[in-house]
Amino acid sequence: MEFLQLKYFQAVARLEHITKAAKQLNVSQPSLSNSIQRLERKLGVPLFERQGRQIQLNAFGKTYLKRVEQAFLELEEGEREIADMAGLDHGVLSISVTLPYVLPTLLKEFLTLYPHIRIIQRQLGSVHEMRTELENADIDFCISTTPITGQTIEWLPLVKEELCLTVPKGHRFADRESISLIEAANEPFISLSSRSNFREITDGFCRQAGFEPNIAFELEEVSAIQTLVEMGLGITFTLPLALGKRASSPETVQLKITEPLCQRTFGIAWNKKHYLSQAAIHFRQFVIDFFGKD
Repeated sequence: MEFLQLKYFQAVARLEHITKAAKQLNVSQPSLSNSIQRLERKLGVPLFERQGRQIQLNAFGKTYLKRVEQAFLELEEGEREIADMAGLDHGVLSISVTLPYVLPTLLKEFLTLYPHIRIIQRQLGSVHEMRTELENADIDFCISTTPITGQTIEWLPLVKEELCLTVPKGHRFADRESISLIEAANEPFISLSSRSNFREITDGFCRQAGFEPNIAFELEEVSAIQTLVEMGLGITFTLPLALGKRASSPETVQLKITEPLCQRTFGIAWNKKHYLSQAAIHFRQFVIDFFGKD
C-alpha cells in the first residue's frame, strides 16, 4: 500500500468530494478516482457510498480514516522527535495563550534564555478549539484562564486570581476600595462577546449576586473594553494579570469584589500522549517558574 495513496484517501475522505480533493492535491480527477478504486480493491471493501457525483464515507471508510490519520500522526511525531535530536538550539514549539498582555513579557524572558528556539503562536478562541488543537497535536501548550480537560490532556493550575470591578475614575464608586457586586446591578457593563467563556463566567457571577447584567457594549478585544471604561461609558470585570499594565491606569479604579467570591484559576495544558521536544519541556518548566515567582 503506497503512502501517496493513503494521502489521497485522507483528502477525499475529509472533503467527501473528488473534484475538491483533486484540486487540493493538484492531481487530475481521473487519477485520484483510480487511486481510490485501487485502494478499495486492495482492502476488499468499498470505502464510500456513491450517488452520482456525490460521495460519502461509509462505516468501513470512517474506520479506515481514523487509522490512517493515527498513522500519519505517528509519522509526524517521529519527524518532531528526530528534529529534536538537534537540541535546544533548533527547537520549535507552538502555543496558544489567552492572556494577551502576559505573552510579550513571558516570551521575552524565555527567548533571552533560549534565543534560538522558534515559537509559533496560535490564536484560539473557545475552550473547544483549544482542546481540539491539543488533542490533534497541532499545538504543544495552551496557557488559559479556563481549565482544559480531556482524556489525553493534562491541566496544571498555575495561579489563582480574583476578578475586580473596574470603574472610571469619576464614577460614584471610584473612591472606594471594595464593593458587593449587587451594588452594581443597575450599572452599564462593557463586556466581551456572549460567545466567550469569560463572559459566561462573569454573567454567572452577576446571577450569583442576584441580577442580570445590563450589557451596554459587547466587544471582542479586552483593550477596547478598557478604553471605553476609561472614557466613562461603563464598568467591567477585569483580571489584573490579563490586563497587564493597563490595570494601573490613572483613568480607572479597580474595586475588590467582596460578595460573591469572583475567582479564576488559570494554568497550562498539554497532551500527555503528544511527544514534547526538549524546547517544549524547557518552556513548560519556565512557565511554571515564571508564574510561581510572584
